[in-house]
Amino acid sequence: MNQPSSPIQPVRQPLPSAESWLEGVPNPVRRQDGYAVAALAVSLPGLVPLAVVLAGIALRRIKRLGGQGKRLAYGALLVSLCWVIAIGVAVTLNLVAEHRRGIGRTVSISHVDVGRCFDADLESDALRLVRIADCAGPHTGEAYAKVPAALVGLSGTQAGAEATQQCAGAFVDFVGKPYERSELDMYYVVLENHAVADGNVLCLLGMPGTHLSGTMRGAQR
Repeated sequence: MNQPSSPIQPVRQPLPSAESWLEGVPNPVRRQDGYAVAALAVSLPGLVPLAVVLAGIALRRIKRLGGQGKRLAYGALLVSLCWVIAIGVAVTLNLVAEHRRGIGRTVSISHVDVGRCFDADLESDALRLVRIADCAGPHTGEAYAKVPAALVGLSGTQAGAEATQQCAGAFVDFVGKPYERSELDMYYVVLENHAVADGNVLCLLGMPGTHLSGTMRGAQR
């Protein structure tokens, strides 16, 4: 029998490294935080307060416990901010449009809103109607306040003195100069004799024979 020229060695395959055993094994999938998902969902239809609360809870949970959903939470906050801006713009445009709709109308002087400017003959003894004007343009007068004044039981002279005193107090707050030292004239319209919280005397200012330009708020004239 022939003897082998060399001893037979067992064939050993090297074991794979520990790292290679994990090749192909998927990492565990972390689920999106439920509060973050809910925050984004409620932000889309404009439920801003609820979306902000849920997004805040989600961000705190993710920071404390880990997990995914930061992008969703921040997305909900961004959508909420867009809603706030859109609502603010819409309200502003509506207020501007509402203000401009009144310009040019002829109304009773007692129906002039505070902050409105108007055109009228201020030297008339019986002024009843005025035309609403744009305060940015030429106008003869401006309604600057409504003040409460207790006029029940007073004579005509006493009622006039009380209304004048109350409007004079509002005048200095509005114009920035006491009525006694102002070049502007002051007028009032008694809406009712009983003093009410939102004012029963309408206070107006102007300069007979002269057109004003711009509001007299803070004008110190």
